[in-house]
Amino acid sequence: MTSTEPPPDPDRGRPLLIRIALFAAVFVIAVLVGHHLLRGDDRLPVFHPAQLDPRLVDPAVRRTEGEHHISDFSLVDQRGDTLHLADLEGRIVVADFFFTTCATICPKMSVQMARVQDAFRDEPRVVLLSHSVTPEADSVPALAAYAERYGAITGRWHFLTGDRKQIYALARRSYFAALDQGDGGPDDFVHTENFVLVDPAHRIRGFYDGTSTADVDRLIDDLRRLLAETPRAIGS
Repeated sequence: MTSTEPPPDPDRGRPLLIRIALFAAVFVIAVLVGHHLLRGDDRLPVFHPAQLDPRLVDPAVRRTEGEHHISDFSLVDQRGDTLHLADLEGRIVVADFFFTTCATICPKMSVQMARVQDAFRDEPRVVLLSHSVTPEADSVPALAAYAERYGAITGRWHFLTGDRKQIYALARRSYFAALDQGDGGPDDFVHTENFVLVDPAHRIRGFYDGTSTADVDRLIDDLRRLLAETPRAIGS
């Protein structure tokens, strides 16, 4: 007796196969998107004037939206060499403000900055800038002696002196490192414990208490994260 059952339909299993393929594709996309988002979340924030404590921001730039960049400068370091912003191309900067005769927070800050230097001794993409807030007293020889006291590596940790108004404008309008406001005149004074982390695009990526070991530990961790974002274009 001949069977009347219809032959197997070759398309019968296709809807299931299509569903499996779609599920696999969605799963792969979800994994890739999730990985991208996780990487994005791990990036350090970029700070702009409007996001910060208004007390840290000079009134002239307090409401500025969009990207903020450190202004150009021309200052002299402990070797008598002139340093400009362009000399820091491709480098990550940690900046602070100090003076050589300070007996309170500055020695603590310099010890902590030396820790940062030691943590990245073999990393040429990291540069430290310590700006004197008493440039009229902190001559090149005074800065050289101070740099030697804290073991500053030539070309990696610059102690800077120069025009007082320029340095004070950098502290208040570029780095947002000081709570107090002023004009950089003879009666003005900046005294701050802040360390400021700046990326190769000259954008601010973090603020830290330079007298706190725990906060400088956080800075060191953040520097490692920022280095992961930074191309290895600097060879020396």
